[in-house]
Amino acid sequence: MKVAVLGAAGGIGQALALLLKTQLPAGSKLSLYDIAPVTPGVAVDLSHIPTDVEVKGFAGEDPTPALDGADVVLISAGVARKPGMDRSDLFNINAGIVRNLVEKCAAACPKALIGIITNPVNTTVAIAAEVLKAAGVYDKNRLFGVTTLDVIRSETFIAEAKGLNVDDVKINVIGGHSGVTILPLLSQVQGASFSDEEIAALTTRIQNAGTEVVEAKAGGGSATLSMGQAACRFGMSLVRGLQGEENVVECAYVDGGSEHADFFAQPVLLGKNGVESVLAYGEVSEFEANARDAMLDTLNADIKLGVEFVK
Repeated sequence: MKVAVLGAAGGIGQALALLLKTQLPAGSKLSLYDIAPVTPGVAVDLSHIPTDVEVKGFAGEDPTPALDGADVVLISAGVARKPGMDRSDLFNINAGIVRNLVEKCAAACPKALIGIITNPVNTTVAIAAEVLKAAGVYDKNRLFGVTTLDVIRSETFIAEAKGLNVDDVKINVIGGHSGVTILPLLSQVQGASFSDEEIAALTTRIQNAGTEVVEAKAGGGSATLSMGQAACRFGMSLVRGLQGEENVVECAYVDGGSEHADFFAQPVLLGKNGVESVLAYGEVSEFEANARDAMLDTLNADIKLGVEFVK
């Protein structure tokens, strides 16, 4: 497998690259790109770790050499949130970055699976889709918004709240990847029950967990290490699917013919073509149904913003 990380010199990118270097299958190639001149040095640093994964670093304006022959591309390039910013404040900077990088992907590796990490994901995935459509290479099964951070946060917070082994906690998180569009389906968690008050509080905490990190870092950045872990988990699931492993399921923000919005996060079965099928997210509680319906105006406005940015 060849996996390319775009934005590899940043906080998310370096954490993600470190994890991929230690987890990718033997014989894989890890290709790191960032505009920052430090990127080849990041690759050299990682190359000293004793795993059978070849690492190369590329810097400068053009990511094409890093993308050549890539099976999976994970895009984390962009600016991070600072205190007082919400994800929409990131839009003007990050939208252009994602558009330009996806244009390069369309030309250099049109069949690659592309995972968008750069916020605001609700919007940047729609931008990526429009760019790929304009290039004539759009395949909805090969484009993903990486929402895995919402899943791992949910798993962690549920295990802490209920005294469970976190390995035993499984949860679907549906919708989008910011604020009220993040909806953990707590009613479906096996081996735990929650009061109405607990559900409301835990849902709010999961939705605002990014802000929790931004404020705790006091101007020093946003979630990079946990996002690196989440992106690695999702990237490795893409790789496992490509290699033919069965029953690889992750929640992701995809163009899946959802009844709710053009892009919607829910469980997907991954395989050799990316999305093999979009899975039903199951029965939801009245609280969850109301929260889902209430998010849709926000989610659809986010998507529309991305489409109009490209057009």
